[in-house]
Amino acid sequence: MKTYISDIIPKLQRFSQKLDDLSNLTDQHWVVVDDINNIKSVYIFRANNELLISNNGKVEKAKWEYLGNNSLLIDKKDDSYLFKHGFLDENILALKVDSKNEYAFLVNENKYGGELNSFDKIVGFLTQTYLQQDIIGIFENRIEIPIKELSDNNQSHKTVWLDTNKGRLEIKTELERGYRFGDLVFLNSEPAPDGRYGTCWPSWANYIIIKDGKINAL
Repeated sequence: MKTYISDIIPKLQRFSQKLDDLSNLTDQHWVVVDDINNIKSVYIFRANNELLISNNGKVEKAKWEYLGNNSLLIDKKDDSYLFKHGFLDENILALKVDSKNEYAFLVNENKYGGELNSFDKIVGFLTQTYLQQDIIGIFENRIEIPIKELSDNNQSHKTVWLDTNKGRLEIKTELERGYRFGDLVFLNSEPAPDGRYGTCWPSWANYIIIKDGKINAL
């Protein structure tokens, strides 16, 4: 399975369902997210510990076992893999590679078609679903954000000014306070360049990621 380095998963622990409640895992069609290979891999964890793996319709039979202590063993014909619990809800399963800060992401098939079929879309979905209110709360309690009303095509918008290690960002948002995934971001009156922007010390732990002039991750 393709794995990704991700720092969003540790922030979501309190929202996650438990892996030891196997009903959350079994008899679902989990599609492996792979942004590189044009292969649709579907994992089906059956209650009898049989694992069905479909690669573009070609099925391989394997085994899986919950070992306790948030550990999941996947035993394929040629290799065995040990994963730790990362995150689980009705849409997304994130499995952490044991002893590494890397995750395999699987998406419930009913959400995969066009909605959550890439790593970037998953990060955006998780941020907007679980962390948006936390972000608003952080800025209400820790940072004073000057806000001014704008008028654009007869719609009411807000501008949030945010100091970063790369300069002062101008964020267009509809929120009363704070900002969210997908908001437009400008630097020096131009769309902000792609990259990671530290928002306060330490910058490695407090940052936003800009892509295509929009907030892509928080």
